[in-house]
Amino acid sequence: MASQASCPLIKNILLLDSEGKRVAVRYFSEDWPTNISKIAFEKFVFSKTVKTNARTEAEITLLDNNVIIYKFVQDLHFFVTGGDQENEIILASVLQGFFDAVTLLLRNNVDKREALENLDLILLCLDEIVDGGMILETNGPLIAEKVTSHSMDGDSPLTEQTLSQAWTTAREHLTRTLLK
Repeated sequence: MASQASCPLIKNILLLDSEGKRVAVRYFSEDWPTNISKIAFEKFVFSKTVKTNARTEAEITLLDNNVIIYKFVQDLHFFVTGGDQENEIILASVLQGFFDAVTLLLRNNVDKREALENLDLILLCLDEIVDGGMILETNGPLIAEKVTSHSMDGDSPLTEQTLSQAWTTAREHLTRTLLK
């Protein structure tokens, strides 16, 4: 009987603050069908990992048949969750890629305030890393480059702009309209 090779799947990527509250999250699995179950999972994971020392290197744990790789930086907690059969090294590379991209996007100022101010970039970063649970990219600098490659000019369609770029474009158009 031949074993089937499967693509590693990510169940979720969580970015929580030092109190366990959401900063940015993406779920790719139906294991948590409701928002209430997602928040309960986040609180459960946070409560089980908060007392660990995951500041220097990523840590790994197995909770409710999920492999969770996590790392803490200042007041942010980064988590990547996969099934209990997933390769921990692959999950760790996703976590490291996410962390490296966020560090670059936040210009080495990785804290909650800066993350909330640049939430649009972080959410784009999550979209560049995983799509539908499938890993697209794990190279942090490349992820950050893809996120920042969206031009700041107002000629690009709004669907291709980040939220802050769209606001800037709208403000410029409004200013031009008022000055006519």
